Amino acid sequence: MQVKIDFERCKGCGLCVNACPKKVLCIGDKSNKGGYFVARVDKPEQCIGCCACAYMCPDSCVEVE
Repeated sequence: MQVKIDFERCKGCGLCVNACPKKVLCIGDKSNKGGYFVARVDKPEQCIGCCACAYMCPDSCVEVE
């Protein structure tokens, strides 16, 4: 499984981070053009493909392949 986050569209709300049962995501230390510190994939090897992160994203910035 691979999680992709649209860096420029993400607003760093953290809903995807909180939804992940395996804590694959975290809020990063880099900001996008909008000034938001966005979510990033921290532990990709632990992803189980449940898509909870993608379902929770209000802006559809998360994709699981």
